[in-house]
Amino acid sequence: MPAREPLLDAAFAALARRPWAAVRMVDVASAAGVSRQTLYNEFGSKEGLARALVRREADAYLAGVERALRVPGDGRERLVAVAEWTVSAARGNAVVRALLTGCWSARLPSLNLAAVASSSAVPAQRRADAALPSPGDLVAAVRDRAAAAVGGGSGGEAAPACELAVRLALSCVAAPPGEGGGGAVGELVRGALHRQGADREVLSPAPDRS
Repeated sequence: MPAREPLLDAAFAALARRPWAAVRMVDVASAAGVSRQTLYNEFGSKEGLARALVRREADAYLAGVERALRVPGDGRERLVAVAEWTVSAARGNAVVRALLTGCWSARLPSLNLAAVASSSAVPAQRRADAALPSPGDLVAAVRDRAAAAVGGGSGGEAAPACELAVRLALSCVAAPPGEGGGGAVGELVRGALHRQGADREVLSPAPDRS
């Protein structure tokens, strides 16, 4: 089997140039330097390719959340980093924006987020055929990871502050604040946490996980 990443990279590049409905498997295969049959062998169908691409972009977004939670600083600054990453990722990636907002434009794949039956022998494809994350799933995933990272021994108490941070970020994704959007969401998060007193009461200095 060929490496999947170049195939997904080729599909993502094709999506940047034209609507998904106009993307042809033969063109993706040619851009990746493989045969069309190889592409079908790996993903099963064009929908299988789309699901694998969406799963990869969701995973990449969450990997960015993990990186943001390792930035130097206290818990509040790590939540600010998560919010700024969320706005930046959605601004630069239409698939991530759709995953976070639930708004799938006509340019993007039209996918059912529910699990689909899979007979694939490829483990990664079976995972892509599982349910894809909804906006609520991603909010919960970010909240729980952030609470574990910044809440110290009181991760449960930190969860509301973490959810507040990510939902403020999503509001800026849906209604961009204009120039300097990343910095703007950072100030929103700092101000909201300060007004709630969450930065003093439940956000402990997170341990260095480098």
